[in-house]
Amino acid sequence: MNSVRLFRRVAVFCGSSNRARPKYFDAARAVGQALAARGIEVVYGGGHVGLMGAVADAALGAGGKVIGVIPEKLLALEVGHTGLTELHIVPGMHPRKALMAELSDAFIALPGGMGTLDEVFEAATWTQLEYQAKPVGLLNIGGFFDGLLAFLNHSTAEGFMRPETRQIIQDDETLDGLLAKLERVELPSLPDGASLRAIVGAGQAS
Repeated sequence: MNSVRLFRRVAVFCGSSNRARPKYFDAARAVGQALAARGIEVVYGGGHVGLMGAVADAALGAGGKVIGVIPEKLLALEVGHTGLTELHIVPGMHPRKALMAELSDAFIALPGGMGTLDEVFEAATWTQLEYQAKPVGLLNIGGFFDGLLAFLNHSTAEGFMRPETRQIIQDDETLDGLLAKLERVELPSLPDGASLRAIVGAGQAS
């Protein structure tokens, strides 16, 4: 039976667009409030716009702690949140993702665009390669991630992803359900050299 992980801090990836539909903002605020109620600190991209700002403001308003990590360039564009518990200013996007990962015990993605997907897949890849042992979750609000989940399953079925690796990215329609899955999911071990060669060889033979 898998041990249950305890999350002190969770990184939240989400969109910075103010053009998203109201239901996504409502969900983002609910996530911020719920994490604060659980005593889980929020780590996020440090912005005050879009779903990012909604999550942060809701968590702070509920008495939670929020840690932002923002690149200098975005801070200069005046999209940084000035009312956070902590705000780390970094040189660029790579240091941003690295520090967010270092500060967090798990990752949750809300709806977003290219930046959100970049963060999700980099976090999942780091776990796959055992640079960290941290699960990744998609909060599938209104079926937003259905297409992405179908792609992940298709990639697995076509042999580009091991089923164990596919489990790194969990999904649920509710935050409670998603956190429960992230607490218990069994993360894969990286195959040793011989096993990896056997996997690759089997693929080439087929």
